[in-house]
Amino acid sequence: MENEYPLRQKRELAIKRAIERGTRMLEQGEQRSAMFSRGRMGIFLIAFLVCGVFYNNKLFVMGNWVLIAWIAIFISVAHYHNRLEDKLTRLRLWLNVKQTNLARLRLDWENIPDSHITLRGNHPYAGDLDVVGGHSLLQLLDTTVSDEGQIRLISWVAEQNKQQLSLAQWLSRQKLVNAFTRFSGLRDRIRLVAKLVSHIPINGDRIRVLLKDSFDIPRLQLQLFLTSIIASINVVLFVIWAIGMAPGYWILTFLGYGFLMLMAGGRLSHVFERTINLQMELEKLAAVIGVLEKRSFFGEQAIYQVIEPLQTVGESPSLAIKRLARICSGLSIKGHPLIHIVLNLIGPWDMAWTWYLQKVCHRLRPVLPVWIEQMATIDATMTLGTFAYLNPDYVWPKPQESPANEEMGIVTTEVGHPLLAHEQRVRNNFSLQGIGQLFLVTGSNMSGKSNFLRTIGVNVCLAQAGGPVCAKSWEWSWMRIHSCLRVGDSLEEGLSYFYAEVKRLKRILLAVSNQEFHPTIFLIDEIFKGTNNRERLLGSEAFIRELTTGYGLGLVTTHDLELARLENELLHITNVHFQETVGEKELKFDYQIRPGPCPTTNALRIMAMEGLPIPKEDT
Repeated sequence: MENEYPLRQKRELAIKRAIERGTRMLEQGEQRSAMFSRGRMGIFLIAFLVCGVFYNNKLFVMGNWVLIAWIAIFISVAHYHNRLEDKLTRLRLWLNVKQTNLARLRLDWENIPDSHITLRGNHPYAGDLDVVGGHSLLQLLDTTVSDEGQIRLISWVAEQNKQQLSLAQWLSRQKLVNAFTRFSGLRDRIRLVAKLVSHIPINGDRIRVLLKDSFDIPRLQLQLFLTSIIASINVVLFVIWAIGMAPGYWILTFLGYGFLMLMAGGRLSHVFERTINLQMELEKLAAVIGVLEKRSFFGEQAIYQVIEPLQTVGESPSLAIKRLARICSGLSIKGHPLIHIVLNLIGPWDMAWTWYLQKVCHRLRPVLPVWIEQMATIDATMTLGTFAYLNPDYVWPKPQESPANEEMGIVTTEVGHPLLAHEQRVRNNFSLQGIGQLFLVTGSNMSGKSNFLRTIGVNVCLAQAGGPVCAKSWEWSWMRIHSCLRVGDSLEEGLSYFYAEVKRLKRILLAVSNQEFHPTIFLIDEIFKGTNNRERLLGSEAFIRELTTGYGLGLVTTHDLELARLENELLHITNVHFQETVGEKELKFDYQIRPGPCPTTNALRIMAMEGLPIPKEDT
């Protein structure tokens, strides 16, 4: 892989240079902004003094001209200052996007935004493989701008056991991710315009609720027509009364208008509930779609297929959504009670905006859900595209096409853990093929057994999500993932550690017994470590024998070297191990997987190094 690392370094250098250039521009801009602030204050003080001098000397005409000139100059300076501040805000957000990209490339977890994604507690592999939580795969991946995109990304990564993707469907997804990898500027721009509008993600469900048929109000147009006529008459009569040309007949028409508005008010109350705070989300959706509308994807067939519904002939989706956002803005006036009352006293404000909303929703009802659906796919795909762009040394996995049972599995070279920094990452060649195949992994404490299981599992997640994997080559068949690496006591369910482990292992056994779906890859660490030596050995042997007869394949780690003899009894079992190099005062690990059972142990040596008592003959 050495010949590919310069590409990764060049990408890192390009991002750093962009950040340095942006930082210089920001510093210069902030200096100009400070100059504008001082200038505005200076203009105000000078104008105040000059006007004071003129007015004090009774030169009112000159004083008025100076005041007019000051207002014009002040408005012009304020206009340019505001434009400069807008550019600086945009530049700060752009720098934030670039700095986050750099943090993701370097795996600088302190500067990668926290992930608030959670999954159910009994997920078959997410907790074990660091798919969720701090320093997790989804924290590293997630650059989505919408709830729908995030949900789709989670389903691609964490719900693979439920998916039955055909080879064609998976290839289509991978091609789309690969295509978006080449549009780094577009991906950053979409994140930028989304942040400019709001930091709240787009909520597709709230927008769908706005479009529901139950929103339609019967005879609303007729009511609007009648109240508008009465309101117009009321205004005319009020003006005539105000100038003394007629008695106060407007009171009668106003009472009639008020009665009609009260009758309609109850039917319109739910409209405000659906539109409150929705303006920002709609504007954000419009801004993101607007970027995609203007971009040409000539020659990118994979992107064109998913983007086509957003590039319609006639009125663009972004303009239609902006119109809907303006309507929600008009209705949100209800959040300001005094202004809301005044406007509705003058005319049927709520009724007019509701009628307009009903009209626009009727037109958008068939198409807006399609736009949201396409945006969710684009959002999730761009997230994986960003991950691929930031890791150019990763490889695009190749699926096995219609493999026989003895060919199913994984063949990979120089595979590493994508959640470990490049400098800390150790790579291994690995091949696990054939239904029923089981690698029995032995090794000393801290030698890398558990980490290797996570390396395989998290790369399977990435491959099946449609992204690149941390390897030089990767060929595999689609598999359901089940693991038992992190097991803890459950106080809420009243489960001991051992019983919780037994329940996890039972779920794995049920998975490998199911042949209606894809085969299962199982990853089990320190099997039955929650019980005594004798029962652990007997239980482990029986469980491993059962696994080799099921519709799955995988790895099991153990400290029980006695289990290594199973390789001689069962054709499906292969011994591999990790080991250490012993120094005078330390143990060194190379984290390389080797064939055969582990020839060494280090528990007593570690105990001695930490000052614990051990048998004298073993010192």
